[in-house]
Amino acid sequence: MKKKSNLTLFMKQLIRSLKEEERFSTAHIYQSTLNAFMLFCKTDAIRFNQMERSRLKQFENHLRNKGCTWNTVSTYMRTLRSIYNKAVDDGLAEEKPRLFRHVYTGVKANTKRALDAKDMSKLLSASLPHPLPQSMKESRAWITLMFLLRGMPFVDLAHLRKTDLQDSVISYRRHKTGALLTVEIPPAAMNLIKRYQNTDSASPYLLPILSGNRKSEEEYAEYQHALRKLNYDLKQLAVYCGIKLNVSSYVAKHHTISI
Repeated sequence: MKKKSNLTLFMKQLIRSLKEEERFSTAHIYQSTLNAFMLFCKTDAIRFNQMERSRLKQFENHLRNKGCTWNTVSTYMRTLRSIYNKAVDDGLAEEKPRLFRHVYTGVKANTKRALDAKDMSKLLSASLPHPLPQSMKESRAWITLMFLLRGMPFVDLAHLRKTDLQDSVISYRRHKTGALLTVEIPPAAMNLIKRYQNTDSASPYLLPILSGNRKSEEEYAEYQHALRKLNYDLKQLAVYCGIKLNVSSYVAKHHTISI
């Protein structure tokens, strides 16, 4: 990697490298961190010597005042720490012991994500006084499938391939880890798969969540859009069902763990 003289250019080079390696999720985190830090610093040319404990603490306060959760703050700080350490290793930045000592870099797990059985039943199958829009029906089907398929993450559901389905079994690789998993499909899940199965012969995907005709980076953006839409629809569905807790795609995983 060609050496860069300031933090902004160094991060942009790292982001380009990550995209070339098709590590789009990490590239997205790096870019979001850079955007937030440049906005705070009011410059697009942040120097390494501007990285001081007091500035980082001010950045943390800025993020909290804008409504960012502690976990978002931690993601940004851990990203900046990792990048600064890379710059130190490359001889671009001065080593500053415990530079991130006074900012939050942990993970808070105090937000309740699991619904109780009654609310989960409402979310998945409660009859509603008015018909749902088609897009919300699909989102309800996706969260139901995720729950029935042992808490399958949405990223794995979206990337299931037609070839992963054999009779009443799905064998697929986790998108995050590459681990091979095999799941028996219960009858209710099979009914949903048959109802929503992708009819586009050119697409490799089992379900019509992703188009299957985009390049890697475009497909990542398409997935992010689908995830945002799912979470938006689930929040609306929760309101219709009288569920007061915040609902997102994580409820399928966390409800599976909690039962």
